[in-house]
Amino acid sequence: MLAPIREAFNKNFSDETYQAMLDAIAEKYNHRPSFRIAETPVFIPNDLQVKLLDACEKISDVIVAPDFKEKSKGALLPGQIVPGEDDHTIFLQMDFGICKAEDGSLHPQLIEVQGFPSLYFFQDLVAQAYLEHFDIPEDYTHLFDDLNGETYIDLLRKVIVGDCNPANVILLEVEPENQVTQIDFWAAEGLLGIKTICVSKILKEGRKLFYLNDDGEKVHIERIVNRVIFDELLGRKDIHRNFSFADDLDVKWIGHPNWFFRISKHTLPFLKNEYVPDTVFLNELEEIPEDLYNYVLKPLYSFAGTGVIINLSKYDIEAIKNPENYILQKKVEYAPVIETPSGPAKCEVRMLMIWEEGAKRPKIINNLARISKGEMVGVRYNKNKDWVGGSVGLFKKS
Repeated sequence: MLAPIREAFNKNFSDETYQAMLDAIAEKYNHRPSFRIAETPVFIPNDLQVKLLDACEKISDVIVAPDFKEKSKGALLPGQIVPGEDDHTIFLQMDFGICKAEDGSLHPQLIEVQGFPSLYFFQDLVAQAYLEHFDIPEDYTHLFDDLNGETYIDLLRKVIVGDCNPANVILLEVEPENQVTQIDFWAAEGLLGIKTICVSKILKEGRKLFYLNDDGEKVHIERIVNRVIFDELLGRKDIHRNFSFADDLDVKWIGHPNWFFRISKHTLPFLKNEYVPDTVFLNELEEIPEDLYNYVLKPLYSFAGTGVIINLSKYDIEAIKNPENYILQKKVEYAPVIETPSGPAKCEVRMLMIWEEGAKRPKIINNLARISKGEMVGVRYNKNKDWVGGSVGLFKKS
């Protein structure tokens, strides 16, 4: 993509500069990410940018529609419904595989949509690191809506902290110090002054929640940024908790947990446009397609891609005992569009969005990219490969 810039970047690349960039990221918050950061950003051409923006708007049309809550109520599982749900999600992401259309042009295809916070702080950090360490044209940016590094963080502060004391705002996780993406937590702490707290460290008194600060003082929690994945939490029987997500709590969720379910794989069958591969709930499938090699089977409720079947047979479908919890989706064929010194790579772009209180629609503010040379995008498919991993898309400023 963007051949002249790609050729110049590859020609001038050095391992020394790359390592210096990784060291700078690690030093910023005294943590070196365990996930692989790619050697390169992804340079997005204008025609692909136009399509990505159009895709986000068309998908948002469904999510902002008055009937979306009714359509998505089936995504909420009994026993996992959290009281105090707000009118709409605050965080919204859309993942697109970059493919090629029949005419050879680049075309995004939706992989997943999420109503959940995802690396909003780290993506600014890694983008700034690429821009500072490599010779990249000054008219390229990772941000949207005329944001710059300062106003981007100001917006996140407004949405997350609001008029609260940052000490009364927490980011909630399961053993955050063991999470692969923990650098995002430490960046949020450093930039906003909020605290990252494990679910096991929360204290409950009546309807109020508290945590103990570094001095052992009890601090009232007024706002929670939820990063807990329910699948992971339910699997951790060893984690003691003093509260339940199902409790009626005197707290404001910044990113209400119900939206994790409402805007998810469950949303995909409701989306019908040129950027969304055909998707159907498995229990609504009228007949099994003969060309199953063109489809992928996905469980609605899974963590980190577990349970996905990409080499599918009719016996896999017939063996499913709870088809209402699965979707059948037309397979997306990623195109090898990024030239690297060790061969072409595929990529996925996640558009990071915010839906502010009082706003009619969500807006795009940042992005995330993942580069792959494996069968699928993910760590286990890219072992022992270089020029792969987490990255960011750079777009020409308008």
